[in-house]
Amino acid sequence: MTTAPQDLPYDAFAKACPSRGTLEHVTGRWGALTLGALHEGSLRFSELRRRVDGVSEKMLSQTLHALERDGLVHREAQPTNPPRVDYELTPLGHEVATRLLGLIHFVEGRMDEVLAARGRYDEARGTL
Repeated sequence: MTTAPQDLPYDAFAKACPSRGTLEHVTGRWGALTLGALHEGSLRFSELRRRVDGVSEKMLSQTLHALERDGLVHREAQPTNPPRVDYELTPLGHEVATRLLGLIHFVEGRMDEVLAARGRYDEARGTL
């Protein structure tokens, strides 16, 4: 059963709704890919950076901080020398990542259609 929007305490369509920030963190390119990568299991920062190909160290750090603040990612620092820091999803993060991965896999599976549509669009506008 779907909850009617008026029954929810938050409305992402409202400008002042705090859910917008979390939605931005989750659906942004690096947030979605970071959550998807962590769905596979706990990773160290360097492992995560390799898995999310193309993300800069700065962007990954900012993304992890935002996701940790939103309660989606847990950061565990080990008191070793050199320090070891592992990142993993919280239960809420797992639920969000599972839903995101459904969308990611859906898009991956439909890329032939997307690429064909792009080709038709570009051809029609002479932007090849």
